[in-house]
Amino acid sequence: MDDSRQKQKPVAIGPRIVASGGFDMLYREGMVLIEEVASYLDGDGRAESRGLPREASFLYASESMRLTTRLMQLASWLLLQRAVNEGELTAENARTEKEKVRFSATPSDRGGPGYTELPDRLREFIAKGDRLFDRVQQFDKLERGGVPEYAPSGEGGIADQLARLKAAFGRLKE
Repeated sequence: MDDSRQKQKPVAIGPRIVASGGFDMLYREGMVLIEEVASYLDGDGRAESRGLPREASFLYASESMRLTTRLMQLASWLLLQRAVNEGELTAENARTEKEKVRFSATPSDRGGPGYTELPDRLREFIAKGDRLFDRVQQFDKLERGGVPEYAPSGEGGIADQLARLKAAFGRLKE
């Protein structure tokens, strides 16, 4: 084997995927969701919350605050990644800034007393926000060079295939 080929580093495809058109779609979807939620909470949502029973009204306030916080965290990530993709910021600088953005955890279970009494549109926005959050976390992991968590770990899955490739190429080096 040629010595020059042995010194080459593997190509990281994660950052390329994040810089692709898939990110543009995610960015647009995120920004549209942010605008829709802001409009809803300032308008129809405010009116809908007035007619809720006390327990649901309290839950409305906390869920809308949680949703707003989550969307602002996502907006920060999306804007930083867009700056990298457009060459306005280095990936290293963006990573440093992204470390400052602490994503709030998605509650393990939605629901509880009063949740079903929340307006349908708010619950739809919460679900959309959770899905967007999951996708951003997958993009973030790819951008950092990791393997997304949705990769099947069983035989024949992406993680299994990567492990086999590492094992095969590890043997070639010896």
